[in-house]
Amino acid sequence: MRHILLPAALALAALPSVAMAHPKLLSSTPAAGATVSKPTRLTLSFSEKMLAPMSGVDLTMTGMPGMANHAPMPIKGFKTAVDGDGKTMTVTLPRALPAGNYDVDWHLVGADQHKVSGKYSFSVK
Repeated sequence: MRHILLPAALALAALPSVAMAHPKLLSSTPAAGATVSKPTRLTLSFSEKMLAPMSGVDLTMTGMPGMANHAPMPIKGFKTAVDGDGKTMTVTLPRALPAGNYDVDWHLVGADQHKVSGKYSFSVK
């Protein structure tokens, strides 16, 4: 009996690692670490579908040319939408971002109902 239960227990133990896969950020525009010229839109592409109402970004200006002690400044007034494929989030800004450094803090809830988050930075010249 033990010879039958052990393989079955090992097989069941392996299942959660497959079922626990979470969405990952595959690419972004602007890309992490990039320096770009006055973007009016951000695009984040993920490995899996997300639930749109529970997914979004926080955008913060963390540095400005000529201001060494610039306090972080949240950017407001943008619109976030999840494209038809459910894997791409588009952030439309009301106007082009001025020169500076920016952090994008993203969060989403995947189809598996797990919340996933991450962060990346880019610069505007």
